[in-house]
Amino acid sequence: MTAPYVKEHIGNGIATIEFFHPAHNSLPGDILAKLAATITEAGENDDVKVIILKSGGDRTFCAGASFKELINIDDAETGKIFFSGFANVINAMRKCPKFIIGRIQGKTVGGGVGVASATDFCMATKFAAIKLSELNVGIGPFVVGPAVGRKLGLSGMSQIAIDANAFYDAEWARQKGLYAKVFDSTEELDEAVHAFAEQLCEYNPEAMKEMKKVFWQGTEDWDELLSERAAISGRLVLSDFTKETLKRFK
Repeated sequence: MTAPYVKEHIGNGIATIEFFHPAHNSLPGDILAKLAATITEAGENDDVKVIILKSGGDRTFCAGASFKELINIDDAETGKIFFSGFANVINAMRKCPKFIIGRIQGKTVGGGVGVASATDFCMATKFAAIKLSELNVGIGPFVVGPAVGRKLGLSGMSQIAIDANAFYDAEWARQKGLYAKVFDSTEELDEAVHAFAEQLCEYNPEAMKEMKKVFWQGTEDWDELLSERAAISGRLVLSDFTKETLKRFK
């Protein structure tokens, strides 16, 4: 079984950041922390003009946070730290001065939907259905909600958050604004992502930096907001309802 990783390749102005975990790319805290740090470093690197964010494997972009860690939470502070993992990645993406292109090859769930939503331009395959499953275990998509709502709108976000058992297909996500383009295969997706990244490298970096500031206006409070949201989830995960539900999943 391949070990979890976050790796980066920089070439011709493009930083390709890839994360992976053998459990359907469900991410534990240490991988999330490394991912956030790698995104921040790429944003500070003068050799980087644009970032591609992708995951390893063929079937799943990201299955959310590590279930193994989730079931072991036994106090509110640990819960807040756990749920801050995706908050830190989203905030690193938000603050990064470079455009981040999302490459979504397959299904994405929970925190993974938040990561996809925090990209600046996102492309996917037709297999990249999305689901916010948090309500299933007695919590909610509190941490990723601001990022998802920013892309899908409150109506779209609330629809998939409430309908927590259902996957919504890639075409639905495209119509709602999460995906800019949807392709029939991973090969077509990769070709389009790299061609678009190369195109962005020809633009004025300062113009792109200023555009990103404009696009993310109104999110300046997200450091505090997502921390508060993580605390809500950290409390809810200790509820009798969630504990009993997790036992069944375990």
